[in-house]
Amino acid sequence: MMWVFFSMIKEGAKDARLARFLVGGPPLLFLLIFFVAPSLIMILTSFRFPGEFGGLAPVTPEDTAAGEYGLTPEAYQFFFSDILYAEIFLKSFVIASTTTLICLIMAYPLAMLIARSKKRFRNLMVLLVVLPFASNFLIRIYAWMIILGPESGLSHFINAILGVFGIAPVTLLFSPFAVLVGMVYVHLPFMVLPLYTNLEKHDPSLLDAAQDLGANSWQRFWSVTWPLSLPGVFSGSALVFIPVLGMFAVPEILGGTGDILIGNLIKDQFLGTRDWPFGSVLSIMLTLAVLSVAGLATWFSRFAAGQRA
Repeated sequence: MMWVFFSMIKEGAKDARLARFLVGGPPLLFLLIFFVAPSLIMILTSFRFPGEFGGLAPVTPEDTAAGEYGLTPEAYQFFFSDILYAEIFLKSFVIASTTTLICLIMAYPLAMLIARSKKRFRNLMVLLVVLPFASNFLIRIYAWMIILGPESGLSHFINAILGVFGIAPVTLLFSPFAVLVGMVYVHLPFMVLPLYTNLEKHDPSLLDAAQDLGANSWQRFWSVTWPLSLPGVFSGSALVFIPVLGMFAVPEILGGTGDILIGNLIKDQFLGTRDWPFGSVLSIMLTLAVLSVAGLATWFSRFAAGQRA
């Protein structure tokens, strides 16, 4: 009898381990194959010499005429020896932060409007938010070239207003302004959807209770709605900030020669100059920067939750 009892416990433990493996195994395997393994390859590549005609030099001398080979920290030394790359990183962070802030300012009222609309209209409004994804990304960016072009109606309208105040005409296309517009346009839905998901779950009775206690609409927002929506704010900010930081298509199409960001620099190292080790160094530094920002955001969200508690 006891043997049967222990056998059942053993079988139950095996089933529990199998269930945990089936649930957590595939995501873990996915991360190992598509994140850890490429990261290790990138780290190893960053310590290699660039090949004579691109690619990588061999690790060991393959013949007597072999040039540079083996491992070297030369790419890291080159990165830290020139302040230009720090400036490009800083400019990328500024663009990503500005884009995130603008998306938050624009998305919050829209997400609140959707969350507080009648249920029969919510699905339609969410569909309108994600509708731009139905068309190709590059087509939408090239459409902004027409909208911001020197012969567009928007350019004529803005320059006409500037002319009234005696200000010289400005070029909208191939400028930091165009890059910022493109970034906000592309990533705005990624801020709206997490905010809407969060705001939809708020209990309206909390606002009623705050109103009964004498709080006006502004006080109710900052005391109830905003603190409860912080998880959505952090999620949306991460979904916007991280992709913008590595984006290269928008600055390349809408920006000028002075609007190169870290994503453009990494692309040029791999596809232009074909300096794979230095491109790997830039990618590693970008990954570390993103992880640092994510860790800081996580700490801040936990700190804010602790303060509310």
